[in-house]
Amino acid sequence: MKSKIKIAWLCALALGWAFNGTAALPSDWRHEQHFEVAAPGFVKFSLPPETLDAARPVLEDLRVHDSAGNEIPFFIERTEPSIKTSHAPDRFQVSLNRTTTVITLETGVAQPLEGISLETPAAHFIKAVRVEGSADSLAWKSLADGQPVFRQHYGASQLRVGIPPGFWRWIRLTVDDSRTPPVPFTGARVHAILPESTPLEQQPATITERNENPGETRLTLNLGAANLDIATVQLESVDPLFTRLVKMTVPLVSENGIVEQTVGQGTVYRVAMEGWPASENLSLPLESRLSTRELQLIIQNQDSPPLSVTAVRLARRSVHLVFMARTPGLHYLLTGNKSCPAPRYDLASLGGHLKNVAVTPVKISPPANNPDFRTTEALAGIELGGTALDVTDWKFRKRIKNIDGVGQVELDLEVISHTESDFSDLRVMRGGNQIPYLVQRTSISRSIKPSVTRTNDAQHPQLSRWIIKLPKPNLTLTRLSCESRTPLFRRDVTLYEELHDERGDKYRRPLAEASWVQTPDGKSREFVLMPDQRIYGDTLILETENGDNPPVELEKFSVFYPATRILFRSKPETELFLYYGNPHVASPRYDLDLIAGQLLAADKSVTTLSAEEQLKPGSWHENREPGKGGALLWGILALVVVALLVIVARLLPKNPPTAPGGPAS
Repeated sequence: MKSKIKIAWLCALALGWAFNGTAALPSDWRHEQHFEVAAPGFVKFSLPPETLDAARPVLEDLRVHDSAGNEIPFFIERTEPSIKTSHAPDRFQVSLNRTTTVITLETGVAQPLEGISLETPAAHFIKAVRVEGSADSLAWKSLADGQPVFRQHYGASQLRVGIPPGFWRWIRLTVDDSRTPPVPFTGARVHAILPESTPLEQQPATITERNENPGETRLTLNLGAANLDIATVQLESVDPLFTRLVKMTVPLVSENGIVEQTVGQGTVYRVAMEGWPASENLSLPLESRLSTRELQLIIQNQDSPPLSVTAVRLARRSVHLVFMARTPGLHYLLTGNKSCPAPRYDLASLGGHLKNVAVTPVKISPPANNPDFRTTEALAGIELGGTALDVTDWKFRKRIKNIDGVGQVELDLEVISHTESDFSDLRVMRGGNQIPYLVQRTSISRSIKPSVTRTNDAQHPQLSRWIIKLPKPNLTLTRLSCESRTPLFRRDVTLYEELHDERGDKYRRPLAEASWVQTPDGKSREFVLMPDQRIYGDTLILETENGDNPPVELEKFSVFYPATRILFRSKPETELFLYYGNPHVASPRYDLDLIAGQLLAADKSVTTLSAEEQLKPGSWHENREPGKGGALLWGILALVVVALLVIVARLLPKNPPTAPGGPAS
């Protein structure tokens, strides 16, 4: 009773703090939503994703008003995952039988158990496990049957066996060794969970982009809203059998550019071992608050075919709003104030008591523009025009197709070839003014099919050499792959490019090297080199020494480069150009990175580039083929020497004429 009186007194104090005002909503808030309250008293409901998306990441700009314009104190309750603990068991015992390995654990844990993780140094295996629980080590109850544990060479592993939550003093795991040799298990961890449960809400996600990189699939998801507390990511696939390691990344602003930050990873699988029921796990734990609407899933396929993902479902943790309604009727949620401080209400001190308030069914309208707000333009904080810039020193440009809002354009081979390696000379121009932009470096790989010619060296007949011609110079290459029809060989392979120094002397620039072993029973005939650097020319040389063996046959060459994009904002009537090709300028410094979070959270329009326009010719030094300037330099030096000889010849004294009557010659 005293506790209830205290709560009522504090609530009355908080309500007395609220000020009386007019029915007009504050003009500093961009968005408003309204909902009906049926009766006075505590109101508690889950904030919809649209509200979280419209508000600032920590809800500093969220406000609640009643129909009379009174600001109402509130409390934000973020649901947290159930508290989980992990312990080594008090006793760990292993017995090896003819067809099974039996592991007996004395858990030493008083909380409900939800799983057991095994520890082993074995590098590659897959086993089925039966789990039983007991209170006295005499009577055993089956908890799980045919659960898979495995570890793959490429990193995918599943060593945890889940069980229904329950109190068990003893756990027994029986590992099936009837089809494969036993593996050594050296320890275990028991995972306990507090009985408190936290509800999850389903959040739809759309696959907006799918890119197949060598050995991996990259999915880009649109979450529909930013600032969501994502608990799990659930894949849907029709493939019958698979194990895949999955990495989850989000775009992160860094040094006026955008890179990918890893926020989680896990293993998904669907396995069916003979004699055991099929088992699967397509759920990935995340437990992360995402400030953007985008989430990338990078699925490691290795040498397996790409995983067929038909859909992705998310589960998010609820964010509850709790307040005391003084009167029934219409109430308002306000969001979209970039500069206001976070509110400080006395009601926040009652957070522990308000957790027990029942959730009220409330129907909230979608966010709408506040009619009293002065500006309703999306992303109004981003200025369309930067400072003026004289672009007479830029050699190339491309027209950008008009868009409305935030645009995304991927740099093509011509731009990558003619711009600087750090993209410092890129400029997006509208008229004579710059448009601020962000560079987004992605993990997407684009492939090129080069022209390949095999050559023979008469002086080294045991040498095999392939000349690989690229469509453009100055490309950053991350990968070169090829295949061989030769069934059995071992070779050391080197990749390099031949350049000339300023004196014209030829030298090799090493790019990558590796050993290649192929056997008739090998699963893959592909060979991969990872140069991961920018080349200066447009020609690569792949070389191997055959010794006394016959030459190997290579085919299906591919080279890969990383996809790079730029993000900017524009209007449909704006004519935009991308300028590049000026090695003498530094990277631009825009204030755009201050609101990059809004730029990333906005829906983006993918646009394209037109044909390249060359604005001015380069000097002879810039126009010469990269690494091939020696011959031209020696030619110029030869001309200079000839000119000097002519000048010296003219300066030498001539023989005087013979005097009349002099001696005969």
